[in-house]
Amino acid sequence: MANTLLPLEERNLTPEQVELLDKRRRRGQLFLVICVQCLIVGSLVTLWAGQDWTLSPGWAHPMVYWDVAVFALALVFGVAGVRLRRGSTEFLSY
Repeated sequence: MANTLLPLEERNLTPEQVELLDKRRRRGQLFLVICVQCLIVGSLVTLWAGQDWTLSPGWAHPMVYWDVAVFALALVFGVAGVRLRRGSTEFLSY
């Protein structure tokens, strides 16, 4: 009997196609891990960014720029990770 948890388009894949699908989902899991790591680093950098925002004169706010860049990377990796892991019925693959 077919596994009803699988989407219809994944029920009749060849072994090579299943291997490519697994690679795609593993890369998606990697991107989600990188997203969470960027969120952790971004939240820690926020502590210094607040001080930099209030004490640095003019437009010289390097920690604020780093903070924005890290959160933007977290967003990019998060969206890419979710898109690559689409169709997975498992929460974590490992």
